[in-house]
Amino acid sequence: MAFESLADKLQGTFKKLRGKGKVSAADLKEAMREVKLALLEADVNFKVVKNFVNSVSERAVGSEVMESLTPGQQVIKIVNEELVKLMGTEEKIKISSKPPTVIMMAGLQGAGKTTTAAKLGGLLKKQGKRPLLCACDVYRPAAIKQLQVVAGQLDLPVFTMEDSKNPVQIATNALEHARRHSNDILIVDTAGRLHIDEELMAELKNIKTAVEPSEILLVVDAMTGQDAVNVAEAFNSELEIDGVVLTKLDGDTRGGAAISVRAVTGKPIKFCGMGEKLTDLEVFHPERMASRILGMGDVLSLIEKAEQAIDEKKAIELEKKMRSATFTYNDFLDQMEQMKKMGPLEQILGMIPGVNAGALKNVEIDEKRMLHIEAIIKSMTIGERENRDKLTPKRRERIAKGSGVSVADVNALVKQFEQMQKMMKMMSGGNMAKKMKKFGKMGNIGNMGGMNFPF
Repeated sequence: MAFESLADKLQGTFKKLRGKGKVSAADLKEAMREVKLALLEADVNFKVVKNFVNSVSERAVGSEVMESLTPGQQVIKIVNEELVKLMGTEEKIKISSKPPTVIMMAGLQGAGKTTTAAKLGGLLKKQGKRPLLCACDVYRPAAIKQLQVVAGQLDLPVFTMEDSKNPVQIATNALEHARRHSNDILIVDTAGRLHIDEELMAELKNIKTAVEPSEILLVVDAMTGQDAVNVAEAFNSELEIDGVVLTKLDGDTRGGAAISVRAVTGKPIKFCGMGEKLTDLEVFHPERMASRILGMGDVLSLIEKAEQAIDEKKAIELEKKMRSATFTYNDFLDQMEQMKKMGPLEQILGMIPGVNAGALKNVEIDEKRMLHIEAIIKSMTIGERENRDKLTPKRRERIAKGSGVSVADVNALVKQFEQMQKMMKMMSGGNMAKKMKKFGKMGNIGNMGGMNFPF
């Protein structure tokens, strides 16, 4: 999970401060020492760490404690504000007044530039735009094919020129093509290199001159830490970039690049890649990221993910079924499919306020177990899914063989599902408190023989 190590250490530090009725100078000094170490271990640039700690210390010492906050909470509030300031304000893509808006993607090989170009096209398409992708990487084997494949999965058009090996000519022709076909966005996927060299920069400068992009986005791998910041600094000095896209942020437990890149380059992080799916590209919200790091959750992002993944009509139908206690295995299977669209369960839990990195370490989140439950239900016939009375012992044996689990696992799922239906039936009437107390004696819904039934 992104920032897991940093979040765990910072939250542990601030937990000590929260318990104090008064924060002394010594307490503050010790807390800032721990914050400094946590940031350095997260691979944050040492100059950035020094300035950050100094800013927080100055504000904390000279700050008047707000009436509604304890001294410890006031320090956390200051840290949160300084983190947001460090990562910058949210900045959107600049849309040209005269279409098409040209977005030029740059970066080294292996950073995920080509896939990110397609992800960005998909994101803009959802916003009602008509993007065209342009394949200008004529050097890397299968680079053009890769762009066509990923773009095809998102139903996005790709401009290519098989008879040309001149990236500047391809980009220029793509711009004319976009104008003729009313594409309001042109995303130019340029060639990368294993390292920065003069030839690469000269080519990028020529493309920039030819198509005059509204945005030059540098794609960097967040997992390379300070190397990502150094790459961003080098590209910016040569090319004058407009923003950064951090890929693989979901796999970077340290997060140093995300915290350092704005302070070092002066350029904002505009997007971040949070997974391998073509929909896993998010707008970078500094204030939300700071909240996640400090264990305050990210409710807004959670709501946005839910709105994108959950079908409103199905949700209304499900509510009616739950009220009438007619919820079936088919309904549950449908809900699991919609939950999966929201992303990894660990990532979703990390957005809930109060669920910090330390707490998640003690929670077993095994996506395979959810797949086992899905396999059990899919091994049932349509009739068995709709009517639990049909699940005789022989049928359960068949379902277990079909799903690759034991009969005990099938029995556990059936038992927990029956308990859940009884709970729904009781919830549909009045005197809720009394019924909940009674239901509490029936057992724990959350665990079915170690399979972690995901309700």
